[in-house]
Amino acid sequence: MLLRRLVYPQIISASKKLFLQNSRCINSNLSAKINILGIETSCDDTGCAVINGDGKLLSETVHSQNLMHLRNGGIIPDIAQDLHRTYIKPTVNKALEEAHITMEDVAAIAVTLKPGLPLSLAVGMKYAKHIARRYKKPIIPIHHMQAHALVARMHHKISFPFLVLLISGGHCLLAVAQDVDKFQLLGESMDCAPGEIFDKVARRMKLRNVPEYSKMCGGQAIETAASKATNPHQFKLPLPLAEYKDCNFSFNGLKTSVLLHLHRKEVYHKTVAHELIPEVNDLCAAMLMASTRHLIHRTQRAMIFCQENKLIPEENKQLIVSGGVACNNYIFSALQMLCNETSYEIYRPPPKLCTDNGVMIAWNGLEKWRKQIDIVKDFESLDIESVSPLGENLIEKVIAARISTKLMKINTKV
Repeated sequence: MLLRRLVYPQIISASKKLFLQNSRCINSNLSAKINILGIETSCDDTGCAVINGDGKLLSETVHSQNLMHLRNGGIIPDIAQDLHRTYIKPTVNKALEEAHITMEDVAAIAVTLKPGLPLSLAVGMKYAKHIARRYKKPIIPIHHMQAHALVARMHHKISFPFLVLLISGGHCLLAVAQDVDKFQLLGESMDCAPGEIFDKVARRMKLRNVPEYSKMCGGQAIETAASKATNPHQFKLPLPLAEYKDCNFSFNGLKTSVLLHLHRKEVYHKTVAHELIPEVNDLCAAMLMASTRHLIHRTQRAMIFCQENKLIPEENKQLIVSGGVACNNYIFSALQMLCNETSYEIYRPPPKLCTDNGVMIAWNGLEKWRKQIDIVKDFESLDIESVSPLGENLIEKVIAARISTKLMKINTKV
């Protein structure tokens, strides 16, 4: 009897351990069999990716329209739409082929439906509906900016809630990500986005006439030119919205100031046609530093607002920087300095996931699949939205708080 009492618990314990191991193995295998197809066509790149239930990236494909739009001096919606129509089917097929799966193996199709260029969004939506109808798959509608905000979680252990700074060619905003589908907006751009002014100023400066910059986007060309500045402080540029105690952004006035300096130097040097002003590197540096100061100033206030309103716990202070402009290393280094001062951890996705891509759409689809939210089987009523707010709007509360900030000195070299 005593022997039975001693042996049986051990047998039961060993059996239980084996059962749990087998359960974990079965769950892992089931997760691996769940594949999410992501489709992104919100602007000028046709992106597609496949991610399995374990969060493993099986494939990613993208057809970039960058060189086409560089030749045209900017994104032309009609041309972008035509290129999406031409390349979306082969881009999706290539992603499936590289993932070694077929549409039968796909659990759901995640597709960007908002915000973005209407003509571009429509192409992705229509193709997603077409293959969803054909293969009887559900659609997971994706908010483009939420996807940008969450994709860093694919590579870093980031828990909710956290502060997000999204900076790109079409957007500039600060928000608190409370959950996969819950965001609180603290500030947004009142006019231009930073990537937009970088592109416009780079074009006006004629940077693409320099062979080194000819295939670069405006932001990358300006950052590279700025790194060659010899006197970056010779141009004095204003700090936008310095007197406004909120977290909103404005880059239009900064763009006007840069173009005014450029015009004066062109007149002074009598530059013509394809010529660049001799001080172009210094002007690029001044613009980059002024834009960075503006981003730091507003982010600093957002951090204080989050602390005062207990939106982010003290032990969970995290800043995620995403969007195309997050690739700018000068801006990111300055934000790192701010985070060091405020005891925040800072993260950004890998550079190729900062710009528009299908991976972030598939990842956002997987996060929603895991929570079983926004999985739409009757998708005929789904439609695009060119403009879409990001969650609950707290901007008026931020304005009412009237938080003063002492501007942090940026020591990093351009």
